[in-house]
Amino acid sequence: MALKTREEYIESLRKLDLKVYMFGERVENPVDHPVIRPSLNSLAMTYELAQHDEYKDLMTATSNLTGEIVNRFCHLHQGTHDLVKKVKMQRLLGQKTAACFQRCVGMDAFNAVFSTTFEIDEKYGTDYHERFKRYMKFVQENDLTVDGAMTDPKGDRGLAPSKQADPDLFLRITEVREDGIVVRGAKAHQTGAVNSHEHLIMPTMAMREDDKDYAVCFSIPSDAEGILMIYGRQSCDARKLEEGADIDLGNSQFGGHEALVIFDDVFIPNERVYMCKEFDFSGMLVERFAGYHRQSYGGCKVGVGDVLIGATALAAEYNGVERASHIKDKLIEMTHLNETLYSSGIACSAEGYATKAGNFQIDLLLANVCKQNVTRFPYEIARLAEDIAGGVMVTMPAEKDFKDPVLGKYVEKYLVAKEGIATENRMRVLRLIENITLGTAAVGYRTESMHGAGSPQAQRVMIARQGNIQGKKELAKAIAKVDESKNRSTVKA
Repeated sequence: MALKTREEYIESLRKLDLKVYMFGERVENPVDHPVIRPSLNSLAMTYELAQHDEYKDLMTATSNLTGEIVNRFCHLHQGTHDLVKKVKMQRLLGQKTAACFQRCVGMDAFNAVFSTTFEIDEKYGTDYHERFKRYMKFVQENDLTVDGAMTDPKGDRGLAPSKQADPDLFLRITEVREDGIVVRGAKAHQTGAVNSHEHLIMPTMAMREDDKDYAVCFSIPSDAEGILMIYGRQSCDARKLEEGADIDLGNSQFGGHEALVIFDDVFIPNERVYMCKEFDFSGMLVERFAGYHRQSYGGCKVGVGDVLIGATALAAEYNGVERASHIKDKLIEMTHLNETLYSSGIACSAEGYATKAGNFQIDLLLANVCKQNVTRFPYEIARLAEDIAGGVMVTMPAEKDFKDPVLGKYVEKYLVAKEGIATENRMRVLRLIENITLGTAAVGYRTESMHGAGSPQAQRVMIARQGNIQGKKELAKAIAKVDESKNRSTVKA
């Protein structure tokens, strides 16, 4: 089965014995829990669209490993055409869900691990790459969703992993056995972890020899012994627990989620280990994964931005101010910022290149420029959306008041705007803007734009490293005809 349907994906999750906790209690049925289900619906869209002929060019690809058609989220990029289609696919899914559809992290991890294991084997004569190829065939043939997990809790950021007061604040190898390894620790902020069949674990930073126990990469089923997940709270998430909630949710169908994933002495068989203390390759893996994931934001955030711009334009129309010049100008600015993000995502894809392993890597400099823009532009887009929507977006009465037999007539009467527009429709659009800019979807739009795939300074470090300032100085010298032999020494006799 190379392509699962939406229904098959959902049923496959029901078969897992996931240990998920929320609000201090175990969630016995994560698939149907009202807080979790919208995020599952978002991820299910990656399966649903792959079944539609009009989207198959973006949503599917031919596997270089099996020759079969696979979901693009399970694909190893075979050219810049694949990198470009990836970004276009992510924009499409953002448009369809207005939320985080969670499957990007695994796709980015696949491609980073594939190329890095090849180069580890090249140096050390290990067989990690062949192991990982077998794992990728398993993932592709079963159309699995895999949580790509990199971020550790980190503890004291000023200390190396091995210098922490608690050595488990970075996930580590605690034991090496003849048949595998045992690991302990946690991965934080794990997007889509509860909706995933598997976890693919990577080191969180470049390691030195003292930290080699933390240089580990492996895959493991999500319901393996010793793994538990604590669901992350989101703003306004309790609204999903209200009976009959619809309007107040803003986006009642879709959402995203993160979780803290605990590894309590988990055994990993050798066949699923792809890095074991090769600390000198941890930086390469982190850098490549981060580059792919920073490229991703030029697609997914743009798709959600499309929805937010549309909702904002509707709010202006419903308020009767759509013809005002300053409103038009703000919508133009929102569009300009959104398309600039998309341009960066496409550019770093088009400038991609082949790795030694044969899959394609994005241009790292442009990918980091893309993500640096994402740490800024969605905030301005959200600000303009809130400006146009007006204060009623965060002060209007609840849906229950609107539907109340006594209070409803007052809400209907006093929240009315432009003639001919139903008050309910105005409320729905305003709640959608609230959801994307302030509510549960903000995790997948505003806040994730800042911290997802690394905080702003992480991109600036990479931009400095990739920017080739010395090369640019040489260009300037050539144009200006600088003769350095004429430079005088500043040392005084």
